[in-house]
Amino acid sequence: MPKAYVIVTEAIKDEAGMTAYSKAAGPSIAESGARVLAFDSKTHVLEGEWHGDKTVLLEFDSPEAAQAWYDSESYGKAKPLRHAAADSNAVIVNGL
Repeated sequence: MPKAYVIVTEAIKDEAGMTAYSKAAGPSIAESGARVLAFDSKTHVLEGEWHGDKTVLLEFDSPEAAQAWYDSESYGKAKPLRHAAADSNAVIVNGL
């Protein structure tokens, strides 16, 4: 089964709020078995425009595992903190 990747871009409005989000989201990521592959606030844009000032890349065992994490009760408690602290985009990208 192919891996899946979640990419989240964040335009942060409230640093303290994002710190609270990170603390709340961390356990849900660990519980899901995902790996944090990249976390960068200095994204080097090659073409076009990139949203936000922070990008996170997570690896999951499958697209279903990525969706299950995003929909989980544990991550559901963290999401509102991110929504309040940043304008975000999130996608699941299927691996090959």
